Amino acid sequence: MARKKGRDVNGWLIVDKPAGIGSTAVVAKVRWALDAKKAGHAGTLDPDATGVLAVALGEATKTVAAVADALKCYDFTVTWGAETATDDASGQVVRTSDARPDRAAIESVLPAFTGDIMQVPPAFSAVKVDGERAYDLAREGEELDLAARPLWVESLTLLDCDADSARLEMICGKGGYVRSIARDLGRALGCLGHVAHLRRTWSGPFEAGDAVPFDRIDRDAQDWLDTRLLPLEVALADLPMLRATPEGAVRIRNGNPGQVTGTADWGDLVWVADARGPVCIGRYQGGLVQPERVFNLQPR
Repeated sequence: MARKKGRDVNGWLIVDKPAGIGSTAVVAKVRWALDAKKAGHAGTLDPDATGVLAVALGEATKTVAAVADALKCYDFTVTWGAETATDDASGQVVRTSDARPDRAAIESVLPAFTGDIMQVPPAFSAVKVDGERAYDLAREGEELDLAARPLWVESLTLLDCDADSARLEMICGKGGYVRSIARDLGRALGCLGHVAHLRRTWSGPFEAGDAVPFDRIDRDAQDWLDTRLLPLEVALADLPMLRATPEGAVRIRNGNPGQVTGTADWGDLVWVADARGPVCIGRYQGGLVQPERVFNLQPR
């Protein structure tokens, strides 16, 4: 029997991910509920984290790279006095401290964690070490010496604090680990720390207000879920948009350079549309666009 291919579902479904489930499992359930041919996501969330997980469906998977470097916002709570193997509350406590920072002490170290910083990922992370995931090696008991990686932190703000914890908001670029921030804050303050709660409130153009509760994702809700899809071009908001001429659109859809109206700098990454909708993502070449990702969409 031939395998059913699924529906041509194109767009973004923003999910409010609950704690206790991985990002891949969320994507799989969305794909099943919508009976979609293809699905992916724009930025993993830890299993214990909640909040915005943007799921790309169909042709929208071709736009994931366009939002990969977008800023993301996290609301998180750090518990002081203990460092864990995973840098969050799910891990075994490996070190403790009786010291506790006050508000002034916390605020005094935050500038060191903003701007261009170097960050060592948690041992339990998806970073690859000699071709293997760090979390697999860590589970086997290997001692890992992960290299520091650059991270842009737009802002790190103290929202509230008490004797044993602090709630913060961080806006950062691609590849940021909130668990590492919590760990390193605890070390800088001499009190140790780990993430107790973590929620992503927005990711690039995707916001919590657009998110579907995970418990509403089901085959029985397929018609409703269809109404919650965002168009794929939402992910392209940071790229210049140019219009293809009728002849240019035909050439681009066949994988060839096509004529466009509007201008950009030579070599800029742009996206192209015509009366039917998005045509491609490509490079501007003086009146032409060389397509890199062509969208195969039905006319609207």
